[in-house]
Amino acid sequence: MPYTISQLARLANISVRTLHYYDEIGLLKPSLVAKNGYRYYEQDELLRLQQILFFRELDFPLDEIKRIINNPAADKTQILRDQKNLLRLKRNRLDRLMKTIDKTIKTMNNEQAMNGEELYDPFKDDDVKQYQEEAKQRWGNTDAYKQSMERVSKMTKNEREQLKKDGEAHTQAIADNMEKGIEHPDVQALIGKSHEGSNFFYDCDVKMFRNLGEMDVGDPRFTAYYEKFKPGVAQFMKDANAYYCHHHQKQS
Repeated sequence: MPYTISQLARLANISVRTLHYYDEIGLLKPSLVAKNGYRYYEQDELLRLQQILFFRELDFPLDEIKRIINNPAADKTQILRDQKNLLRLKRNRLDRLMKTIDKTIKTMNNEQAMNGEELYDPFKDDDVKQYQEEAKQRWGNTDAYKQSMERVSKMTKNEREQLKKDGEAHTQAIADNMEKGIEHPDVQALIGKSHEGSNFFYDCDVKMFRNLGEMDVGDPRFTAYYEKFKPGVAQFMKDANAYYCHHHQKQS
């Protein structure tokens, strides 16, 4: 059953003016505009509005939301999963803020002491920002993601399968060389090949490559994947990546 604009506004607890504005900027258009000017919204528009409101809850600007949900290559189900994880991270941050308020009240009442780091630590949201940037790459919002999709689309099925096998063999080689330490030439040569591999998909400078290394332990899914090759390899790859980037950053 289609909803009128006023019905949808009541359902979503937003104003009719907001829906008019979303229509005006091309963020959410009605499925039908009748001859009398009435706007009607159906299931697809309801799901799109829900996604918009989740993004607004996560403080995404409207122009960024528009780019994400208008991207035909974006996986809508994956976006919802990422939104759930971002909301969970946001909830954890709010929990830390509330606990800090309680501690601060006790400190002001001379019931306990807090150092400077404890006072301001909950205001850090690096975990949220890191996951957000990773999610944006999956949503196709970055030049790197677009380059990657374009280059992968030109590969045959056999080429993609071979690429996967080569990647697994490369990771196993890193795992087999862990005992040598991150500074060893053999290890650094392998990390260099990792950097070359990233550049195959998109233009990956040293700074971006360092960020990719941070994901090895920053996201439990990446960690779980790498730990299958050898326990501790995810942290080893992160440290070896950081050493490589530090060295090459100086040279650039």
